[in-house]
Amino acid sequence: MSYFAGNIILNNGIAMPQLGLGVYKMTNAEETVKAIQTALQYGYRAIDTASIYENEVETGEAIRLSGIPREELFITSKVWNAEQGYDETLRAFEQSLKRIGVDYLDLYLTHWPVADKYVDTYRAIERLYEEKLIRATGVSNHHIHHLERVFEVANVKPMVNQIELHPKLTQEPLRRFCEEHDIAVTSWSPLARGQLLDDPVLTQIGLSYGKTPAQVIIRWHLQHGLVVIPKSVTPERIRLNIDVGDFQLTKADMMKIDALNRDERTGTNPDTYDNE
Repeated sequence: MSYFAGNIILNNGIAMPQLGLGVYKMTNAEETVKAIQTALQYGYRAIDTASIYENEVETGEAIRLSGIPREELFITSKVWNAEQGYDETLRAFEQSLKRIGVDYLDLYLTHWPVADKYVDTYRAIERLYEEKLIRATGVSNHHIHHLERVFEVANVKPMVNQIELHPKLTQEPLRRFCEEHDIAVTSWSPLARGQLLDDPVLTQIGLSYGKTPAQVIIRWHLQHGLVVIPKSVTPERIRLNIDVGDFQLTKADMMKIDALNRDERTGTNPDTYDNE
């Protein structure tokens, strides 16, 4: 077993763990706390939550129970659509801090680009950064045109863009744009909500390395320089998802996985949140 512990360096020099635990749809309080504790025991150091997930309290509880020093962890949360706008975002952030029970967040994101609000929301996130209440700024679900609007007012460009990304939705034009602007990309729904786990190409590749299709997909994200946040509440899956440090996909295998792209989403297209 070789648990992956690599980081990527954001454009302000902050190290962000490249593999973390996503906690979307973890709604059972006890199960959530246990899942996060399990992940931390296996070496995860990044937890990705959001106010709309309604598990920030459990995230904070699991962190405290772990006994791991706060500075060794990387905690991300997001401002929900109904809380967006400049002043509203500052208030929403305060509530997230209170619920998690920490003095600062490592990363705070605009959850979706709500028309007429997402630019002001990002300005508020910049202010939190200036006040050292967050260590890095970011957005989520932003297309190129959303990012370009943010750039028009931003003093500090977003350091992260968290988007739906998996072998069926490789998002190459957006990834290239982010790379050109030194914005790290985090993949949500990295396993396409389980839709790829019986894919014959991934199964075959997995067999050649003695790995599961899920491990192959996670390794594909990592080798593309993406941050990846697979979600699971099952202890063994949590363990397997980070047990990807002992193999390297060949260039040929990476290309085979790239070729699975169908530009197919499992979630919402961000443009439906932007009706401008």
